[in-house]
Amino acid sequence: MTQMTFARAINSGLRKSLEHDSKVILLGEDIGTLGGVFRVTDGLQKDFGKHRVVDTPLAESGIMGTAVGLAYRGYRPVVEIQFDGFIYPGFDQIVCQVAKLHYRTQGAVKMPITIRVPFGGGIGSPEHHSESPEAYFTHTSGLRVISVSNPQDAYTMIQQAIASDDPVLYFEPKRRYHDKGEVDESQDLAAALSMEQARIVTEGKDVTLVAYGPLVKTARDAALAAEDDGISIEVIDLRSLAPVDFATVEASVRKTGRLVITHEAGQTGGVGAEVAAGITERCFHYLEAAPVRVTGFDIPYPYSKLEMHHLPGLDRILDGVDRAMGRPNSLSGLEG
Repeated sequence: MTQMTFARAINSGLRKSLEHDSKVILLGEDIGTLGGVFRVTDGLQKDFGKHRVVDTPLAESGIMGTAVGLAYRGYRPVVEIQFDGFIYPGFDQIVCQVAKLHYRTQGAVKMPITIRVPFGGGIGSPEHHSESPEAYFTHTSGLRVISVSNPQDAYTMIQQAIASDDPVLYFEPKRRYHDKGEVDESQDLAAALSMEQARIVTEGKDVTLVAYGPLVKTARDAALAAEDDGISIEVIDLRSLAPVDFATVEASVRKTGRLVITHEAGQTGGVGAEVAAGITERCFHYLEAAPVRVTGFDIPYPYSKLEMHHLPGLDRILDGVDRAMGRPNSLSGLEG
């Protein structure tokens, strides 16, 4: 086991994939000489050459078009979208072409494209640098959407994404890039938890708390804080947003009878809405209370001085737990 930062774990996973398969090619703005704006690809161009770690023009639509052409020729391109809000110029290619080519060609053409998306807020940047666009892609059949929350998953799941014959959007929480954790670089991918499966972070019996990406750490902190009030929270890291591992969440809710979902993206049409609806359908007779969503607000991403009021923090998540438990909360006296 090696202690490394989140960013270094992704770098190590990319390096492993580049070493394992000569068809893996990295594409992105400033990923080569600079090593990426977050230095996630630092040193890879020096070690693997400019033909495998390619600095591209600042044109996301062009980058995605290049990736499609490479995939057609049997390569496994890994695209870096420099910031979450920059993905929209490439949105048409992703949802109209990349997601559908395997189906359109009746399985003759695979699209093993991995799209790395640093996403979410908490780093003091403005809109287009702090957004959470994951729900746009979960709605599109043909795309796999995953989000990692810790260095071990970052290392393992980037390799699983690259090895997949399906296009994968790999969402990286940029405010966790400097968080450290233990990483087993000798882990056998065949024995690792599938990237489609959710992970139980902490076991509990009173409330199921579902999170992904940057908020898994906050959810774990909430579980620790709730222990002082005698509340036992089971935290689930969703990991895969499309498809959703409903089986793991369902088993937890059947045990706890209560569900809280949290994410940074706005509430309307978010991943939390799908989880709440899916679990209500599956666990209606087990639920002791309606599912609770603790999310970002339905507003354009705010100025950096206000972002911590927008992002779900420890207090807001614990307030959501109180709502699910029927305890006094911020909406007491306002509901109904």
